Amino acid sequence: MSEVKTFTSEHVAEHNTRKDIWVSIHGKVYDVSKFLDEHPGGEEVILECAGLDATEAFDDIGHSEDARELLKDFYVGELDGPCKKTDSRNTNDIDEHGQVRTKQNSNSWGILIPLAFVVLVVAYKMYA
Repeated sequence: MSEVKTFTSEHVAEHNTRKDIWVSIHGKVYDVSKFLDEHPGGEEVILECAGLDATEAFDDIGHSEDARELLKDFYVGELDGPCKKTDSRNTNDIDEHGQVRTKQNSNSWGILIPLAFVVLVVAYKMYA
């Protein structure tokens, strides 16, 4: 059995480009880079959480068991300590170099994006 890798929040935060996106959910670290284009809720949902703790966003939407099972495919290790949480008042954007950047957003898209994520994950599992 292989040894479980642990990552600091700083290490997770370094993985915040369009081609290299890590998130933390419930203390586990996931590389969701390859899922960006397949995400049922659209890439914006994942970009919003790039390099951050996405636990609240993931749980708020009420993901299905299938969605939780799908996470296992992207698992890379455990989080060593706390990770900066996503802020529903902020959304991330990608600059011309593929780097994720944060911008202020006063809209209430925070709940709609995770909801779309769940719908798309379920649709993906049904048609995969």
